[in-house]
Amino acid sequence: MSIFAILTVLFFILTVIGLWKLFEKAGTPGWVVLVPFYNFYIWLQIIKKPLWWYIFIIIPFINVFTIMLMIVELVKCFRKFGLGEQAVSVLFPFIYLPYIGFNKNDEYLHPDKWPVIKKSVTREWADAIIFAVIAATIIRTFFIEAYTIPTSSMEKSLLVGDFLFVSKISYGPKIPNTPIAFPFAHHTLPLTQSVKSYLEWIKLPYYRFPGFTKIENNDVVVFNYPEGDTVSTVFQSNRSYYSLIKEVGRERVWNDKANFGDIIARPVDKRENFIKRCIGISGDSIQIIDRQVYVNGKKAENPKDYQFNYEIVTNGTPIYQKQFRDLGISNEDVDNMNKYYSMSQQNIIPLTEENVAKLKKLSNVIDVKPIISPKGSSNMDLFPFDSAYHFSLDNYGPIYIPKAGVTIDINMSNISLYRRLITTYEGNILEIKDNKIFINRTESKTYTFKMNYYWMQGDNRHNSADSRYWGFVPEDHVVGKASFVWLSLDKDESFLKKIRWSKLFRFIK
Repeated sequence: MSIFAILTVLFFILTVIGLWKLFEKAGTPGWVVLVPFYNFYIWLQIIKKPLWWYIFIIIPFINVFTIMLMIVELVKCFRKFGLGEQAVSVLFPFIYLPYIGFNKNDEYLHPDKWPVIKKSVTREWADAIIFAVIAATIIRTFFIEAYTIPTSSMEKSLLVGDFLFVSKISYGPKIPNTPIAFPFAHHTLPLTQSVKSYLEWIKLPYYRFPGFTKIENNDVVVFNYPEGDTVSTVFQSNRSYYSLIKEVGRERVWNDKANFGDIIARPVDKRENFIKRCIGISGDSIQIIDRQVYVNGKKAENPKDYQFNYEIVTNGTPIYQKQFRDLGISNEDVDNMNKYYSMSQQNIIPLTEENVAKLKKLSNVIDVKPIISPKGSSNMDLFPFDSAYHFSLDNYGPIYIPKAGVTIDINMSNISLYRRLITTYEGNILEIKDNKIFINRTESKTYTFKMNYYWMQGDNRHNSADSRYWGFVPEDHVVGKASFVWLSLDKDESFLKKIRWSKLFRFIK
């Protein structure tokens, strides 16, 4: 039995012992605590709360917070009216409840007999602020969270400046790995560049509550950046630590603090949030042939507004910025195009199929040609960073996406695909000796996966740092499902023109 399992059992036993003693002090037999459902009925009577509270007790993950509130109401019955006392009762019930239960000086007081406590203005404000912070934190952690699209990797399905809601309950909310953290800060304290916003005194293992659905092909998913486990405090997740290592070497990255800062590790829940489309779920085999995605040998459904880079050839007359803006092409894309500008009037720009058709109709456009990376080329910037795999952005795979409980053959030909999963994500020791693979010091020719994995790509297929660059996304990295855009702002416009009125209040597909 693991240490965590032992601590969990101990936590449960001590909490039950505390409740047993408190029930007895309230005039109820202590054994009632052990009777499912009936125990909560009696508990509600002890704290004098209506029976409709029972509705919240039986709703998954809402019941956790209902029980916390019931603990607070219970300790009030023993004259624990202080904010600090109530906080301790919720955070450490396995200690505080037995303490009250065995303390002869703490006697039960029925809620009808509680003294009227007059709170100062400061205390009222403190209570209100603490309640608001706790409520907002619970909502963000377990129900729904606001998110902003920072880059163009999902255009045109999602635009830079889109404000959306991410549903945590769709796939099931997960318990934070680092529960002690500064409110509303992800991984870095406000007004600082590298000070951690969380404490690692308590590290919880991965656990996810049941959700309403499972991840399906073409879902737009928010997840923790897999390569964000290690970052440079200078580059953060803007540049992958592993790409920096490949570019300049480990020794310089770790020792050149002027250019790279400190190198720090982050727990899963504090890694950068990314948003992409899931084109392959666990158990799928995916392949890209001349830009078209195939799942299990069949053509995948393409997103409505996905885009690729195209080469625009004109007769020498330029395409004006207003024409691009009318097509919904951002200034950023136009500016990036200028990097590829040549004397032959050939330009490269990301376009949807609809925009390709519109550009071809312009009198000064000779041709709009797709940019396709050829078959057989080896791009060493792409996962699995192995020259034996001749993968390019537009001709990639096939690759099998691991599924929990499935056993695959592993050998020197495919170990580069699954090494990180076996070691970093699933916590094994992997060694290679004399062309033989050893897992946890035992020679292994097969491996059974513990988790489900997913393959994520941006809809802006040529301008997205996605699974083609860093591989599989483990299930414990999944944050939630992108569900609804409530606001969309165009950074290239000003005042009321910034609002994209046609893009407001839309469901994400």
